[in-house]
Amino acid sequence: MVFLHGGGQTRRSWAKAAAAVANRGWQAVTIDLRGHGESDWSSEGDYRVVSFAADVQEVLRTLPSRPVLVGASLGGFTSMLLEGELSPGTASAVVLVDIVPNMEQSGATRIHNFMSDRVESGFGSLEEVADAIAEYNPHRPRPTDLDGLTANLRRRGDRWYWHWDPQFISGTAPYPPFEVTDADRMHAAVDAILRNGVPMLLIRGQVSDLVSQERADEFLARFPQVEFTDVRGAGHMVAGDRNDIFAEAVLGFLGRHVDAG
Repeated sequence: MVFLHGGGQTRRSWAKAAAAVANRGWQAVTIDLRGHGESDWSSEGDYRVVSFAADVQEVLRTLPSRPVLVGASLGGFTSMLLEGELSPGTASAVVLVDIVPNMEQSGATRIHNFMSDRVESGFGSLEEVADAIAEYNPHRPRPTDLDGLTANLRRRGDRWYWHWDPQFISGTAPYPPFEVTDADRMHAAVDAILRNGVPMLLIRGQVSDLVSQERADEFLARFPQVEFTDVRGAGHMVAGDRNDIFAEAVLGFLGRHVDAG
C-alpha cells in the first residue's frame, strides 16, 4: 500500500495510518513527493501533477506490482493521473482522501492562504508554528509536542520554515500544479480508472471545507461505483484527525476488494 501525502505535507503525516495497515499484514510505503520533506526540490520548478505521478511511477518500479494507492488531496490528484492517464493498470485499488475533482474553491483558497502565509518570513519559534496550526485546525487540539513539529520544518538561521519548496505554493514555479483546477481532466481520469475495473473509495472528513457534502454527493452521483466513507470529527486532514476510523475504513474496503498478499 503506497501512501501519497497532500500539498505542503510529508510522508510523516501517514505514520499512524501506515503502522495500522502494516499491523494487519500490508506492506506500507510512504513517499515524500518532489519539493516536500526529504525529497529534492525541482531545479526546473516543475510541480505539475503529472510530474509527481511520474516520480511515483519510478518508485513503484522497485516495489511489488499493483499496489493500492492511497492519496490525500494533492496525493489523490496524483493517484488519479497516475492510474487514470499516465499508467493504467498500475494500481489494484485507489483510495481518495478528502479530494474530488470539483472541490470547494473556498476550502482550496483557505489551504493556499495557510501555506503561503509564512512562506518567506518563516516562524520565530516552534510556539508560533503551533499557533498557526491551531488557528488553521480549530477542531483539533493545539499541538503539544513541539519537537514533533520539526519533522515538517527546516531550520535556516534562527527561524523555522515549512519543509517544502516555496515555489510550489508562491506562484513563482515555472510549472505549477495547474491540473488541480482542471476538473474535466480529473473526472476523465477517474472514469478511466473505474472503466478498467479498479475499485475506488472516497474518504471524506465530515467537517472538511474542501470536500463538502454537496461536492461528495455530486462525485458519487457521477461515479456510483465509488464506495464512500464519511469520517465524523475529521476535517481535511482525515488521517491525522481520526486515524482510527480512517484506517478501519481503508482496511474494510480492501478486505472486500483486494488481497493483502
